Amino acid sequence: LGLATPMSVMVGIGRGAREGVLIRDAEVIEALETVDVLLCDKTGTLTIGRPMVQAIEIFGEYSEDDLLAITAGLEQASEHPLAAALVEAADVRAIAPRSVNSFESLTGQGVVGKVDGREVVVGNAGLMAVNGIDTESVLERAETHRQQGATVIWVAIDNVLQGLIAIADPVKDTTPAAIESLRTAGVRIVMVTGDNHTTAGAIAKQLGIEEIHAEMLPEQKHDLVKSLQRDGHIVAVAGDGINDAPALAQADVGIAMGTGTDIAM
Repeated sequence: LGLATPMSVMVGIGRGAREGVLIRDAEVIEALETVDVLLCDKTGTLTIGRPMVQAIEIFGEYSEDDLLAITAGLEQASEHPLAAALVEAADVRAIAPRSVNSFESLTGQGVVGKVDGREVVVGNAGLMAVNGIDTESVLERAETHRQQGATVIWVAIDNVLQGLIAIADPVKDTTPAAIESLRTAGVRIVMVTGDNHTTAGAIAKQLGIEEIHAEMLPEQKHDLVKSLQRDGHIVAVAGDGINDAPALAQADVGIAMGTGTDIAM
């Protein structure tokens, strides 16, 4: 099933997933018994994995519909669940995504490209900072959405911040009981996510998860697994996305959600 480690599990749960658990190697069953730390991705693992646009805030000259058309046009080529939410939101509003001249996905940060000849940057605050785009002046507005557990996507056009899009993804109904069961069994639960600290904290609070590593790039997730292993821990990683693939491969047990991306599985 494609993970680099010989001890791998692919788990299929949730609507539209393959049913049951596929185990790549019988040794994984023995390894799971010794796991004492579980690193969980947030989106698509602890949450449903079907984010939806909750709000659009405009800072510049573009209307909500224009901003969504441009953003959806750029995001059509991305596999990320947040990209799917943007494309779906445009479809619901019967907005045709704009034509894209170029596209580049920056794992753990967002996407950049040309739409209708304009330079467009869509992603997190880190990506905005790299491109010299200031988000501090409207940070308070973003925090309002994050405190409710939403992810904030910034949109800049021709190096000018034009708006933000708040996207929410609810916790799976089964997640609280699963987390509590693992905790009772003595497993240390750690959330690792590329999302903002405030958003991650809001979701973690719902689940009683106290240890959070937010705004993590894929290589940082991988390095965290190695660090825990050097300290003598047997580490399992559960995730579904491109951002999780290096950590899944490094883990003693990699658990890839059946609803996730091919590279994760």
